Amino acid sequence: MKIYNTLTKRKEDFVPLEEGKVKMYVCGPTVYNFIHIGNARPMIVFDTVRRYMEYKGYEVNYVSNFTDVDDKIIAKAIEEGVPAEEISERYIKECKKDMADMNVKPATTHPLATQEIDGMIDMIQTLIDKGFAYAVNGTVYFRVKNFSEYGKLSHKNLDDLQSGFRSIQVSGEDQKEDPLDFVLWKPKKEGEPYWVSPWSEGRPGWHIECSVMSKKYLGEEIDIHAGGEDLVFPHHENEIAQSECCNGKIFAKYWMHNAFLNIDNRKMSKSLGNFFTVREIGEKYDLQVLRFFMLNAHYRSPLNFSAELMEASKNALDRIVTCVDQLKHLLENARDEELTEAEKAQLPEIEGLVKKYEESMEDDFNTADAIAAVFELVKFTNTQAGSGSTKAFVKLLFDKITGLCDVLGLIVNKKEEVLDSVVEGLIEERQAARKAKDFARADEIRDQLASMGIILKDTREGVQWKRA
Repeated sequence: MKIYNTLTKRKEDFVPLEEGKVKMYVCGPTVYNFIHIGNARPMIVFDTVRRYMEYKGYEVNYVSNFTDVDDKIIAKAIEEGVPAEEISERYIKECKKDMADMNVKPATTHPLATQEIDGMIDMIQTLIDKGFAYAVNGTVYFRVKNFSEYGKLSHKNLDDLQSGFRSIQVSGEDQKEDPLDFVLWKPKKEGEPYWVSPWSEGRPGWHIECSVMSKKYLGEEIDIHAGGEDLVFPHHENEIAQSECCNGKIFAKYWMHNAFLNIDNRKMSKSLGNFFTVREIGEKYDLQVLRFFMLNAHYRSPLNFSAELMEASKNALDRIVTCVDQLKHLLENARDEELTEAEKAQLPEIEGLVKKYEESMEDDFNTADAIAAVFELVKFTNTQAGSGSTKAFVKLLFDKITGLCDVLGLIVNKKEEVLDSVVEGLIEERQAARKAKDFARADEIRDQLASMGIILKDTREGVQWKRA
């Protein structure tokens, strides 16, 4: 398996630090609003990397954080007149819902920045003790020039780095020893959440959280660190500096970054009116279509989002689903026999397509070519499986297609849809039972609907329902 390593700018053979295990950290979102489709790309891409690793037998410890203290969260809280914690809790919940709808598996651990403050204070103190950081009027800065390898990930020269850092407003900015130094801890402002530290009542800078959470949940050295390419500099560059100066070890062996997402060939921004949340896309399409769209391009290639491309993705995904539905129909009626000699003769072609799929995934996770191999398998199935096929042959094809799609996180084996009229009828019966105070019957109907995969929500406007 080969992975393109941003650190070395070349594809490298993947060799884990510990045989059979993968330690992987993916930078998660800052939770101050609904996630947008730019956030969705790394979630889908690196979830797929994880799934393929697991498919190949690795035990994957997958950590992805939520940044739940940040200037944007605080601004949103002030705007709404609520505590910052209420904002972050609300949007973590909404983010997890969107991730589930995109079939992104929950991380092994989803740490929160606010729950790891003690660890951040400890790491900052270690950096101070080792001479890599210093405090000025309650603010703590990292001494960039004391880390000789600074710039090795972004391939930037120290002399050219006078600008480009993420803007963080702090007191004492003019007291930095060097313009390149970045913030590890900053004093509170009026009305902001804060924590007590040896330097001031305040909160951590942005970069320190990932270094601390990665160390706590994965160890001082990890296999893969990943995120969007916008994080290469300064965020990931600063993580390397903090972690390696604190721990005295290489931080991450492989660095993976997905490319940007554009909208109709323009950068996504609210000012251009082309900013879309995942929730908004979910109102128009099954989010499986969004996932298919994201994977139908190599993760390191820029991706252009448009209504036309989403429609094309929907139609393409429907072709796979239709093939699987046809196989399900054939399974119900096929002869319950083992493979015929003619069917056995076709096994090498099937296995050849599976091998083509795996070779694509093992070439830096080329999901576009892997999907192409799935479509070749669909084409083969449509021409070779029919009413005369044995159950063993049909089942083999069904398992291969659904299994390879599952590695991509694509759900193509759709459950039989419950008729809306049946659901509505049971809901009306439940409402009548509640009105008659027959709560036992009402509960019985709710349980019946739940067993059918229907989730009810009682609102002031009436009962709303959706499929699980």
